[in-house]
Amino acid sequence: MRSISEIITPSLLWPFATGISLNTNIFEINLINLILVLGILFYYGKGVLINFLENRERAISNTIQDAEERQAEATEKLQRARIRLKQAEIKADEIRISGLTQMDKERRDLVDAADKDLDGLEDTKNYAIRFEKQRASEQVRQQVSRLASERALESLNRRLTNELHLQVIDYHIGLLRAMANKSI
Repeated sequence: MRSISEIITPSLLWPFATGISLNTNIFEINLINLILVLGILFYYGKGVLINFLENRERAISNTIQDAEERQAEATEKLQRARIRLKQAEIKADEIRISGLTQMDKERRDLVDAADKDLDGLEDTKNYAIRFEKQRASEQVRQQVSRLASERALESLNRRLTNELHLQVIDYHIGLLRAMANKSI
């Protein structure tokens, strides 16, 4: 490596180079080459760097603006969705309450209908029982009457002789004559 005195010495004392060239070997770079490279980069690269940075700034600014717009749209959509959710919850509550009310009404109507049917069946049962009682009573009366008639007839047949039979006939003929005489 060269010392500072060698760098500061006038260029007349430096050996003439066969040509100007850049030393790209980083370990052999001297200060002049480094300054020269940095100067060229700074002079020509300043516009490119500024352009690049401005483009990057615009891109970042556009990205931020787009993100803010999307965030505002998302916030607005979220608010609308919350409003729709509230409306849906209110509607669901109304439907649930309406359903419960309708269910209760139908249950009461069903119970009332069942009570009416039960009352109708009870009336039908009572009518059938009364009818069967009357029919049974009538049958018993008829049987009693038939049995009483049969017993009376048997009793008469056992006690009735020809002579008693003739006396009864004569008695009835006498009654008929007395009635005929009264009416004339």
